[in-house]
Amino acid sequence: MSERLTVALQYVLPKRLLTQLAGKLAGLEGGRVTTAVIRWFIKRYGVDMAEAANPDPASYASFNAFFTRPLREGARPHAEADFVCPVDGAISQFGPIERDQIFQAKGHFYSTAALVGGDRSLAACFEDGDFATLYLSPRDYHRIHMPCAGRLTQMIYVPGELFSVNPATARGVPGLFARNERVVCVFEGEFGPFVMVLVGATIVGSMATVWHGVVNPPRRPDIEKRAYAEGEVVLEQGAEMGRFLLGSTVVMLFPRDVLCFSSEWVAARPVRMGEAMAQCKKVED
Repeated sequence: MSERLTVALQYVLPKRLLTQLAGKLAGLEGGRVTTAVIRWFIKRYGVDMAEAANPDPASYASFNAFFTRPLREGARPHAEADFVCPVDGAISQFGPIERDQIFQAKGHFYSTAALVGGDRSLAACFEDGDFATLYLSPRDYHRIHMPCAGRLTQMIYVPGELFSVNPATARGVPGLFARNERVVCVFEGEFGPFVMVLVGATIVGSMATVWHGVVNPPRRPDIEKRAYAEGEVVLEQGAEMGRFLLGSTVVMLFPRDVLCFSSEWVAARPVRMGEAMAQCKKVED
């Protein structure tokens, strides 16, 4: 009952107003007050500051600076794999796309076309392909990295709702990841096209990419597309591609017969950036 109530409340709460307020507060440079909040957050969520490039909570001028902190050198060695995990977090779901349907949770599915903002020609590239949905909790490292090398071809901003993206909400809100605000990043790599979708959520004040900077705010009412010339943005495997201010979710799409997920991957399993995610299916076959 408590889970159902939590989900029901999200339909009536002023999610956008709460998110705007949280974003402003997270950007304040409040001196000792900011440090006190950061110390509380570290204790409350069990954040391992030994992994941070700068482990001193007092060194961060704002909560945003703390939340997007870089890791120390060597904290996330990259596995010898064709595809590595792009984030710290937990596996929400992963596996085959059934024609154009992606499994969300508890009988909920949504379409690839809806996820990428209605672009059916783009969605068709991933028919019967594979997907992975990774959830970042508040305690996690919040920079997003490349699962494999890729050349950026397009970025699509899709306006939407700001539901929470935690597991309870994923079980209770149909089409969650195709309803929330999101940034769709389309790449071309050695193994063909692939998509990384940064999904916004309640209290997620901002999403940013390394080539564009802050994508939102401001929040716009219409879908916006940006095309990139060949060679304009090229990122190596493991390179940072974006970040969240507060926790959210990344959804990845891959074409049919491209990859085979690691046998160690199961739903709800914690993952770390840089660990082996998948191998090229054609090589294995």
